[in-house]
Amino acid sequence: MQFSLTILGSGASIPLADRNPTAQLLQLDSRKFLLDCGEGTQMQIRRFSARPQQISHIFISHLHGDHFYGLIGLINTFHLLNRKSELHIYGIQALKEILDLQLEQSHTALNYPLEFYPVNPEISSVIFEDELVSVRTIPLVHRIPTCGFLVGEKKGRQRSFAYCTDTAYTEKIIPLVKNCDLLYHEATFTHDRQADATAKFHSTAREAATIAQKAGVKKLLIGHYSARYKELDGLLEEARAVFPETYLATDGLKFQI
Repeated sequence: MQFSLTILGSGASIPLADRNPTAQLLQLDSRKFLLDCGEGTQMQIRRFSARPQQISHIFISHLHGDHFYGLIGLINTFHLLNRKSELHIYGIQALKEILDLQLEQSHTALNYPLEFYPVNPEISSVIFEDELVSVRTIPLVHRIPTCGFLVGEKKGRQRSFAYCTDTAYTEKIIPLVKNCDLLYHEATFTHDRQADATAKFHSTAREAATIAQKAGVKKLLIGHYSARYKELDGLLEEARAVFPETYLATDGLKFQI
């Protein structure tokens, strides 16, 4: 089964010319899962991926704007393209209230079914499962309720991908991501800005690598870089000093799991 990841956005907070806010597209055979949907995501989908209408499930980690401000635009574009197939969205209950208000106030009656599934970010639970794949939440530590997602094959090689976006350093996630094939872990800052990371409930590149090392994952992908970093070599070097199998998430990168 094909199991691949495309980075649609690798930045934090604000869009840059070469770095969109967070979004990742995960393809498992014919399934396309979208993880977060920052501003401009639908343009990135068109740049880096064919057939955006094949996206069937969208998982939103939390309600900071750089992770979901692109969602209503994508939902509306699907409507304008006369989508008929169901779209499944997972996030905290407040996200449904936001989407309902946006659709109501724009007098938009979608011509396809939109199914919403509320997620409790404080506990780890399976929120989606079919015969080939499962998706489990990973509670994270951030300024507002936030969770990551563990996506795993149920048959074949049983590969797994863990998505741990905005979070302070927490070893509580280690049992959940242990031995996964690919871990994406935010690395907003280098370690010389540890005080900033702690104050903003983010992680440094060294901390992301420490989690990868302690969890025994095969590969680490870091991202969600602060806009202060025009070059990313320092983040990569810092992480690789702890965990050599570290790679940079950059917009357009395609990674085979």
